Amino acid sequence: MVSQAEILTILKDAIYVVLKASMPMLGAALGIGVAISIFQATTQINEQTLAFVPKIVGILSALLIFGGFIITTLTDFTANLYDMINAMLK
Repeated sequence: MVSQAEILTILKDAIYVVLKASMPMLGAALGIGVAISIFQATTQINEQTLAFVPKIVGILSALLIFGGFIITTLTDFTANLYDMINAMLK
């Protein structure tokens, strides 16, 4: 039987992996959003759709740059999870 501590450890690790894998894209979107907000404030351009295209390009660029890191993180977590399942069944 799986203990409550093991389940909580797996959930904690899963949340950590999700945050670690999504951080490059979220960071790019945040940085681009702040830069565009500063640009809009200085030029007094109040166009809401101005931020969408640069954010999409930035997120896709971050995904291309950090894709290997994200895949490695997810595969390491999955392999560790399978090893834990195998150890629990024995």
